[in-house]
Amino acid sequence: MKYVDEFREPDLVRRLAAAIAATVTRPWTVMEVCGGQTHAILRFGLDQLLPDNLTLLHGPGCPVCVTPAAMIDKAVEIAARPEVVFCTFADMLPVPAGKGCLADAKSRGADVRPVYSPLEAVRIAAAEPEREVVFFAVGFETTAPANALAVRQAETQGLGNFSLLVAQVLVPPALESLLSAPGTGIHAFLAAGHVCTVMGTADYAPIARRHGVPIVATGFEPVDILSGVLSAVRQLEAGEARVENVYARAVAPAGNPAARALVQAVFRPVDRDWRGLGTIPASGLDLRPELRRFDACARFGALAKAPAGDPRCIAGRVLQGQARPDQCPAFGGACTPDRPLGVPMVSAEGACAAYYLYRHQETATA
Repeated sequence: MKYVDEFREPDLVRRLAAAIAATVTRPWTVMEVCGGQTHAILRFGLDQLLPDNLTLLHGPGCPVCVTPAAMIDKAVEIAARPEVVFCTFADMLPVPAGKGCLADAKSRGADVRPVYSPLEAVRIAAAEPEREVVFFAVGFETTAPANALAVRQAETQGLGNFSLLVAQVLVPPALESLLSAPGTGIHAFLAAGHVCTVMGTADYAPIARRHGVPIVATGFEPVDILSGVLSAVRQLEAGEARVENVYARAVAPAGNPAARALVQAVFRPVDRDWRGLGTIPASGLDLRPELRRFDACARFGALAKAPAGDPRCIAGRVLQGQARPDQCPAFGGACTPDRPLGVPMVSAEGACAAYYLYRHQETATA
């Protein structure tokens, strides 16, 4: 398949791994930000091709995983209202919180509808004016433009029965938070290529300078990821710390200016609670005050206090790169994809799910 096979070409993968091994002379730790990258690393065994003194950490780049439990509980509460059609991407259905999950609510009769786009929710609102239609706006910078467009379409069509439950988060403030934590051992980041496709790379330059860490915009195939790792370790060995783009087939330095303008017109930065990481300043997006009539929290009430998580779950440490999933005592036993204690085990982009899918058999038989 064009644009896929050439980025999985085994000889090129081996040459990149050899180049990395020849470059690294000291211990380094590189964090990949995106859960999609984590799954590719585990699926293709890329970490097993690297020298022993180079460690890959898995970061918080799974939007499903970091959506706070209080927001999930609010979604379940809203979905249970008889007048509501609650629309969401399907990956949010099994995410657990204090009041269960959206799949539970649907099984109890709530009108929860999986959709492929927020614009589907707008169409439902137009077709069913007697119902309140709420879309669960979860994600990083990648989903924000489509959610902003949905608000603009609802506004243009004069829909008074459409709203967003907004849980948008931003990547650069999360990287700042990780680097500012005491004892952080992160030497470089592989930035998520799809986020950079929308937002560009400029926001990372001050972080790279301030903390002295290379940040490399990287794609999702084996050649992309190893190219990103090679660029990062070359900078580290040379004592450099700058932003680099090895995903040029998708990422332009300025990102997508039209998408960025739309997001800025509809949303404003706010402090946001991240599940497992706590509150990070200016790390989320919320609707601008003049668009508050589309805010589901304004319509159905504010969030309640977040419930406590299961004490056996170390998802917070996993999301911060402080522990691998298979270091959790509940991994593969008390916590499985069918009976998750934490969201990274149930999300398709979660690090725990990746380890369970690609490494659990090795762990179980070791």
